[in-house]
Formats: sequence, structure tokens, C-alpha cells
Amino acid sequence: MAEASILQAKTGRKIAYHRTEGRGPWIVFLGGLKSDMMGTKAVFLEEWARAQGRAFLRFDYSGHGESSGDFTDGCIGDWAEDTAAAVAALTKGPIVPVGSSMGGWQALLLCRAAPARIAGLVTIAAAPDFTEDGYWATFTDAQKAQLETEGSVALPSDYMEPYIITKRMIEDGRDQLVLRTPLHLPFPVRFLQGTADTAVSVETAQRLLEHATGPDMRLTLVKDADHRFSDEPCLELITQALEEVLAGS
Repeated sequence: MAEASILQAKTGRKIAYHRTEGRGPWIVFLGGLKSDMMGTKAVFLEEWARAQGRAFLRFDYSGHGESSGDFTDGCIGDWAEDTAAAVAALTKGPIVPVGSSMGGWQALLLCRAAPARIAGLVTIAAAPDFTEDGYWATFTDAQKAQLETEGSVALPSDYMEPYIITKRMIEDGRDQLVLRTPLHLPFPVRFLQGTADTAVSVETAQRLLEHATGPDMRLTLVKDADHRFSDEPCLELITQALEEVLAGS
């Protein structure tokens, strides 16, 4: 596989990416927290897009994968800046973000920041506002005190080593919330969610569906699918959702 290219962002961060030219709208894959652009979904979608002759971009947020920085120095707002920089520098015209988990939150932030660029949206186990509703809301008093005194807490993960959650991530997350204010998505939208997902609940997916407004919005629940959402039937569902969105864009 070809080496990643590097985008030098105005923030000083170096963003690693893979970019495939083709017809638009550009498909932009946005990965999850502590995941990278070499994951199953990202690579599969790149191959699918190439076979379709479609433009495609995948990249690593700072502190992730091959990009510069340490994960514990980053926050939702930093990664939104990385996303905006990558989209501005590496794509042209309309885009269709495909956001997985935290990438779903990033996709919604991108829709809010650059609505004129968005032709459609697909999310996979989207996790909007998780720093507040998933972390802070469930922290014990002891964890909240530790966050204040030590600056971070470690949380177990079903998928990798523990997540180190910093005070900065929690505080910055409050400036990035999307479920507390109007969220209008005036383009084709497909939300995908597994019922066996232990990281993002079906209730979160339903809350997003109920909160957002738009003329063409659907939530698909997949019985027994987990947070990875990367077996063959799930991957096929992602491409089906993309095809629907692209057809309506």
C-alpha cells in the first residue's frame, strides 16, 4: 500500500492522508476515537470508491495513526480543525462525510461549519456529545475529583487499551455539543446503528434521529451488530447507504 501523504495544517499539525481522485461528490471518511485510517471500514470504502470511479479521502486526526501529536493532547475541537483543514485543502466541491463513532460527531460538526459543502451524510454508530453524555454524566465523584486534580482519568475499553480522558477533552467537548441546539441537515442522511453496540447505545441513535431535522433522514438498526460494524453484511449496508445518499445528492 502506498505511503500516506502529509498535509501541513495552519495549526502546525501534520495530517496524514490517502486521497483518491474521481468524480464527485467527494466521500470523506471520518474515523472514531483512537482509530485510524487503516481500519477495515476506511480501507473497504476507499476500494469501493475507487471501483466506482469516485473521489475519496481518508485521514488521521492529530494524535491518531500517522499524524503528528499525542492523543492525550487533543480534543474534539482540535480534531474538528483537522477535519476542516483536510476537507478544505484536499477536496473540491460537494462532499459526503461518512462518520464512524466519534467521526459521526465530527461529521455533524462539519455539517454545521460548512453546510454549503455537504451533499449528504452517512454515520455509523454516531457518538455526538459523548464527552458530556457518555463520560462526564457517568463519572463518579472520585473520577471528577481526579480529573480536576490530576488532569485525566483512565477508562476501560472493550476494543483496545484504556482511554485516557483529559480535563481539556471534557471542557472543550462542551463547546462542540450538537444535541443541545437546532441541527438541520437539509440533504439525504442515513444513520446506521448496531443493537449489540456496547460503546454507543440505540438510544443515542434514536435521540440523534429525533433531534435532527431534514427532508430525507433514516435510521437503520442492525440486530446483533456491534460497534465495529465491519463484517461483510455491515460493510454492504454502508455502501448501500452511500449509494442512496449519492443518488439523492
